[in-house]
Amino acid sequence: MSVFAAPGAYDRAITVFSPDGRLFQVEYAMELVNRGATILGIKCPEGVVLGAEETVELLEESETSWKIFKIDEHIGAAIVGLSSDARVLIDNARIYAQSNRLTYDEPIDVEVVTKRVCDIKQLYTQHGGVRPFGVSLLFGGVDKTGCRLFATHPSGTYRGHKAIAVGAGKDTVMNILREEYRDGMSLEDVTKLAVKCLVKALETRGLPPRIKIAVIPAATKKMEMLSDEAVEGYVKKLGLSK
Repeated sequence: MSVFAAPGAYDRAITVFSPDGRLFQVEYAMELVNRGATILGIKCPEGVVLGAEETVELLEESETSWKIFKIDEHIGAAIVGLSSDARVLIDNARIYAQSNRLTYDEPIDVEVVTKRVCDIKQLYTQHGGVRPFGVSLLFGGVDKTGCRLFATHPSGTYRGHKAIAVGAGKDTVMNILREEYRDGMSLEDVTKLAVKCLVKALETRGLPPRIKIAVIPAATKKMEMLSDEAVEGYVKKLGLSK
């Protein structure tokens, strides 16, 4: 039987539930996310790490990240799915972050910006003539409540995590995280774990390792994108193929 079991006419409009209570358009959007390049987020007391698989064409600039973005100094986001949909949501998240600084003279909480982006996502699941956003975002950062990491769903739901992966290599990454993640890990150890997870996820699918890593240390609350040389250094330290 098909995964989407006889949608019939129920997948033609986002506002129509199937008889068994499903919104097929939302499920289709999640299927797109599940087939995308793997992204992950890991938090620890010393900060948050975001990572992503990134493929670069021959004439593209390798320094540019297409999967990890800075929302504010203290918040980053990793995206998987339809990049054009993600761009719109990233722009909105940045506007929310800057508006919060102008209105309240303080950086926005990670959960607040996550919720506001999910409000937009949810809105696109209940109006005719639109489709859900075909993207999931991981928001990670450090605010006054500590180190935070949230994963969003195309339906508009979100949850907090200690460590999470989304995309084609999710199963491989989550197996490693369940075995090796521990509460109280240092930021350095968490960074090494993120690199290991992404390299293994690519190897499992027979793809060459090409990854990006961003860290948001709790000490500085400033997001930093690691250079390709720094990431390669972690790969060599871990004895992973490159």
